[in-house]
Amino acid sequence: MLNISIVLYRPKWEQEVLPLVAELLKVKNLRRIYLVDNSEKDWLKEHVDMQKAPPASNQLRYMAMPENLGYGKAHNIALRESAYQEVDLHLVMNSDIRVTAEAIDAMHDWMMAHPMVGQLMPRVVHPDGSQQYLAKRLPSPLDVFGRRFLPASWIAKRNARYELRDLDLSRPINAPYLSGCFMLLRTKAAVEAGLFDERYFMYPEDIDLTRSIHRNYLTLYYPEWTIVHAHAQASYKNKHMLWIHIQNMCRYFNKYGWFCDRERRMFNHSL
Repeated sequence: MLNISIVLYRPKWEQEVLPLVAELLKVKNLRRIYLVDNSEKDWLKEHVDMQKAPPASNQLRYMAMPENLGYGKAHNIALRESAYQEVDLHLVMNSDIRVTAEAIDAMHDWMMAHPMVGQLMPRVVHPDGSQQYLAKRLPSPLDVFGRRFLPASWIAKRNARYELRDLDLSRPINAPYLSGCFMLLRTKAAVEAGLFDERYFMYPEDIDLTRSIHRNYLTLYYPEWTIVHAHAQASYKNKHMLWIHIQNMCRYFNKYGWFCDRERRMFNHSL
C-alpha cells in the first residue's frame, strides 16, 4: 500500500490542488493522502471537506499547521504516520505535479518487486514537454552558488556534469540526489535514513535525504514513466526565498563539509 503527502502553502485549490487530488484518489494502491497545510490557518478545510464523500472520507486527511513548519518537517508528520501504520511506500510530492493514477500504481508495483530500491523518481518534464534535469550528483558549493550568481557560460560544462547531462538519461541511473518534487520512498529506508532533517526550512532537505538513503539502497532515476512539473523556482524570483535558499544551503555544507566531503566524492565518482 501507499501513502501520499503534499505540503501546501496558500495554494491554488481549483487550478492546482483539486485536479491533482481527484487523480490521486483513483490510485488503486492508495491508503491515504495527507494534505499538510503550512498556510498558518485552515485555508482549505472547507474545500477538502467537500471532497470527502465516501470512500474519499477515509483516504483524504487535511492537516492545518499552526505555523509554517517548512517543507521537510511538514512531510515528516505524514511520514511518521506511514511508519506507524507500516505502510510500505510513501510518496512525497509537490502540488504542481501532474501524474496519472496508472503511473503511480505501476511505480508502486515496480518498487514492491525491487526491495533494494529505497527511492524512485521518474522522468520529469516541463509543461511544454522539455526535460527537467532533476537527478543530479551531490553538489559542491560552486555547483550551488555558481549556478545562481555566476554567468552561465562560466560554469556550463560543470553544470552539465552536475545535472548528469553527460549520462544517458533514457536509462535508469542510481543518482545520489533526486528532486523533492516527487520522491517515491520505501518507508523503511526513509526511517532508517532519519527522515527529512528538520533543521532545513526548505531546499536541501531532498539532497540530504536522498544521499542518506543512497548509503544502503538504490536511489533511482527511472525514466520508464514521465510526470509534468510546473517548477516555479521561487528563489530565482523572490529575494526572501533566495535568502532562505542561501541560509539552508549553508546549513547543508556545514553539516557535510564545504570542500572536504569524502562521501560526496565517492558517490559522484561512482557515476
